[in-house]
Amino acid sequence: MATGTSATVPTLIGSVQRALRLLEAVACHPEGAPAKQLARETSIPLPTAYHLLRTLTHEDYLRREKGLFLLGGAVGRLALGESAQSRRGGLDRTLEHWRDAIGAPVYLAFYREGEIELVGCADSPYAPAVEEWADFRETGHAHAIGQCLLSRLDPGARGDHLDRHPVRPVTPHSVRDRRTLLERLDAVGRGPVVERQEYALGTVCAAVPVTVGSGAGAGAVAAAMAISLPLSQEARLLPAVEQLRKGVGALPGALALSISI
Repeated sequence: MATGTSATVPTLIGSVQRALRLLEAVACHPEGAPAKQLARETSIPLPTAYHLLRTLTHEDYLRREKGLFLLGGAVGRLALGESAQSRRGGLDRTLEHWRDAIGAPVYLAFYREGEIELVGCADSPYAPAVEEWADFRETGHAHAIGQCLLSRLDPGARGDHLDRHPVRPVTPHSVRDRRTLLERLDAVGRGPVVERQEYALGTVCAAVPVTVGSGAGAGAVAAAMAISLPLSQEARLLPAVEQLRKGVGALPGALALSISI
């Protein structure tokens, strides 16, 4: 019986390894390089290098211009994917920070392309998020984050949204008609929007607006952050959302990076 530790050798695909070496070699030549030079730098036989370069060009990982090979569009798309993952990670860490600081679930939503879009939520077993038992997009009139976003729309956009998602009671405490909702939205300033059991019985919520983008106009995106608490902890709601409101001023730059998520 053999003694000692034996390492498991992974199964490697040589052609994939060689293709990756060629990509790395091309990346070292921003102005491009010919096949013969790339084959020499990677110690890959020229016929094999030609075959791999043609394949990489066909798949858009490389492009050929005047006999020189350069990085193609697919490489850029990979980089964008990595950047999006990085932004997503940064957003998650931001929400987790506020969840831990406040001791409550924290939500982030945008109003984008005519819809309310919940893009992030951080909760924990000790502070669970509100269960989405009715579509958040269709019930914006009934929850704090939706009301906060709708209050920031111009009258035309707000009316269009309510035409597509009519006001209907979600719980016995929900706003019951469009006129009442519009009066409430008109009264919203820059302070928090609070709702008590309007979306989920036994839950209170508060939301604050967040500015994302380059200010007013086409470059701006309506955004809001919110917290929720059990009804039994309602006394904590306003102090907690005020803590979030004060700290949210440091977030717009980070949130702007998450627009493409």
